Amino acid sequence: MDIIISNASDKPLYEQITSQIKSMIISGKLTAGEALPSMRHLAKELRISVITTKRAYEDLERDGFIETVMGKGSFVAQKNMEFIREEQLRLAEEHLQQAVDAAKSSGIGLSELASILAILYGEEGEN
Repeated sequence: MDIIISNASDKPLYEQITSQIKSMIISGKLTAGEALPSMRHLAKELRISVITTKRAYEDLERDGFIETVMGKGSFVAQKNMEFIREEQLRLAEEHLQQAVDAAKSSGIGLSELASILAILYGEEGEN
């Protein structure tokens, strides 16, 4: 599994794993019913603690992205992908609202905020 973790990131390792697996599921790189590596195997592959991968898998299961079958492993959930996308869109909207509130209270205008968003999104020269 192609997961890249960074000790320099401000995000905890389990969150880095969780967000990358969620992205793979949403993009279709991982499909419903597909097996994930065991927690031990993933921990060994990433050279991290099994406790960290356990936390990531627990969060993914709690959020409905994976299902764990005792004795068989963890699998991508048979969840409606449109529902997952809506969930992620709602989360993005919440974060954007926080950014808008911070910008308004700091006197940052819409055009400047849009420019910042374009840069962060990686489309700086495309607008």
